[in-house]
Amino acid sequence: MINPANRVKSIQLSQIRKMFEVCSENAINLGIGEPDFDTPPHIREAVVEALNEGFTHYTLNKGILELREAISTKLNTENNLNIDPESIIVTVGASEALYMCAQALINKGDDVLIPDPGFLAYDAVIKISEGNTIPVPLKIENDFRMTVEDVENHLTSKTKAIILNSPSNPTGSLMKRKDIKEISKLAEDQDIFIISDEIYEKITYGKKHYSPGEFTDNVMVINGFSKTYAMTGFRVAYVAAREDITEELLKIHQYNTACASSISQKAALAAIEGPQKCVKDMVGEFKRRRNLMVRRLNEMGWEFKLPEGAFYTFPHVQDSSKFVAEALKNDVVTVSGEAFGNVGKEHVRMSYAASYSKIESAMERLEKIDFN
Repeated sequence: MINPANRVKSIQLSQIRKMFEVCSENAINLGIGEPDFDTPPHIREAVVEALNEGFTHYTLNKGILELREAISTKLNTENNLNIDPESIIVTVGASEALYMCAQALINKGDDVLIPDPGFLAYDAVIKISEGNTIPVPLKIENDFRMTVEDVENHLTSKTKAIILNSPSNPTGSLMKRKDIKEISKLAEDQDIFIISDEIYEKITYGKKHYSPGEFTDNVMVINGFSKTYAMTGFRVAYVAAREDITEELLKIHQYNTACASSISQKAALAAIEGPQKCVKDMVGEFKRRRNLMVRRLNEMGWEFKLPEGAFYTFPHVQDSSKFVAEALKNDVVTVSGEAFGNVGKEHVRMSYAASYSKIESAMERLEKIDFN
């Protein structure tokens, strides 16, 4: 029998993927965070062109220069970040970027503040790095937004980093500019790094996303193409940071993956430089689906906060395990909020990345269940 390394003994396999694997063919999956749209045609055409040109070999470790230049321009014009292309690394999805940041930054025994509720990978990557996760409980009365007071109340003498995620998975909350600016100033004053997960940046509903990179250079900005352009299978994202930080990140990237897929990088270049109407159209449809799910959950009497970004609702259901089990018996897949931290244990996450008709059917099934 294998005796695994201590660093992985406390890590659990993803409850999200577990729910995805156990659902029946007739189930409606509100559990997985993946847009159901096809990748836009101009992006797929770029892949075909790259293949026809034989662009199928290794690229530079950091990624092709044209893509890094396009990302640098995007960060400057859209986010007010002055980051050179040489300080950007194209990664195999945002998951690799998170892993790189943790491996390059966290020493054994370092404390890292993470949102609670927050994406389950945050806890895992810190523990794999032999750091300590310090959950920061987020208040439902504050729409699950992290504030500087929340951070100050959980700082320790060993705090090395803070993970921010706005818009949030699983709550759909969107941090205010004031809170991001104050947390950024605190990080600067305390010499703490911010790992900023901005993968849902473009999926917002009437409000603007702000990056902490606008206010401090003690930050590693993670973003990508999976959610915005329906490119989850391409596995392409990026991390942008100060030059000295990038050099350390590159050490992890070189020996972990060498480089992102060549044709995926060409697809990402087409996405970032091509027409953006596809993004506007997808976000408009997400909003229509959100409004349907919100209306139906309200009619059923579930308490929750209106999502301002991403594509999740996070209703309060008291007994999340019972809710998930009963929903699954009726072929609706949801995810227990406990997967996202202690604060989420009385909540469930429902994704409205499924089609409008599937959400309608799922809500009809849930309405018939007696959860008492």
